[in-house]
Order: sequence, then structure tokens, then C-alpha cells
Amino acid sequence: MIYKIVRIDGKEDDITAQTFSNYADAYDLLDKIYGDLCCSDADYEDTIYYDIVEGYKQSKKINEKRSQRLGTYQ
Repeated sequence: MIYKIVRIDGKEDDITAQTFSNYADAYDLLDKIYGDLCCSDADYEDTIYYDIVEGYKQSKKINEKRSQRLGTYQ
């Protein structure tokens, strides 16, 4: 199974461009980037939120639905 990291806002970046052969590898990347971020240090308005999903087609559909809900779908 292929796993992909998707942004909640539906945008693409260097992280979302990657695919992973297992969930753990995708999680480890996000943990490496955000793992040391403490909630007291977080600026929630500037933080980019991600999900890990199975398969590319599924992630594209999820991004489209979230973008439509947030009003950012293009």
C-alpha cells in the first residue's frame, strides 16, 4: 500500500510531494519535523496541519473535499 501525507488546507508542498511504502515512514517524517513542537510553543494560526492517507487517489479526493469545506478549493 502507498501512503501519502496531505495538507488539511489542500495545498501542496515538499512534504505532500512524497510517497511512502508504509504508514510508519510517513509518521516518522512528520514526527521529525513537528515532534519537538510543544503546544505552548505553537502558533496555531501559522501551523500547517497534515494527515496521512492510503493511496494517491484517496488523498486527492480528501484534499478536494477539505478544500471545498474550507473554501480554498480551486
